[in-house]
Amino acid sequence: MIFSLVLNAFGNALCVTSNVGSGIWTAAAVNLHNAFGPDVGLLLFIIGLINALTNQLLIRRIDLPRFGGELVFVLFFSYFIDVFISLFTWAGIPALPWFVRMCLSILGVSTFCVAISIYQRANIFMHPNDDTTNILRFMYLKGNATASQLIDFVPPIVTILITFAVTHQVKAVNVGTLYSILMNGVLIATADRVVFPKLKHNFKLNH
Repeated sequence: MIFSLVLNAFGNALCVTSNVGSGIWTAAAVNLHNAFGPDVGLLLFIIGLINALTNQLLIRRIDLPRFGGELVFVLFFSYFIDVFISLFTWAGIPALPWFVRMCLSILGVSTFCVAISIYQRANIFMHPNDDTTNILRFMYLKGNATASQLIDFVPPIVTILITFAVTHQVKAVNVGTLYSILMNGVLIATADRVVFPKLKHNFKLNH
């Protein structure tokens, strides 16, 4: 779980510093910041909190350890993202040619998809948004990772459309975002089979 948490932060930070499109939830936070002003980090935490509350509704019971664990995960995840963003910025990634940054952004998306696969299978604690897709996948969609990812993309896409109506701008949406929307489910399902294949899903309603 710890390895995949750090790997997830690494991949997301690579997307942010490459500046060729972020994951769709991060892009939603950036556009909310652009429209209404709150800090992106605070918005990502609020989104995580809403996801954690949504998960309690989806599992149809109150599971306080699950809720608390997801909030702790978000806090550590945010810390490691800040560390990696500082490191990648110091290394000069934002100044690299566009094509190189595009490749790094795609690498970042692929990396955080592998991370999601690992900690969803470990199923100790995970980012609440990824627990949402896990719950959708196994409780509602007969194990279909791609369908669960596509459904999970609906709220951030609606959020970006709303902020566009306010600002007439769309931020943090680019090649990396499109790659994430199209490939997240496929990459996670593939990683389930080929990355630590002995680590099997142990989905459960309570922890």
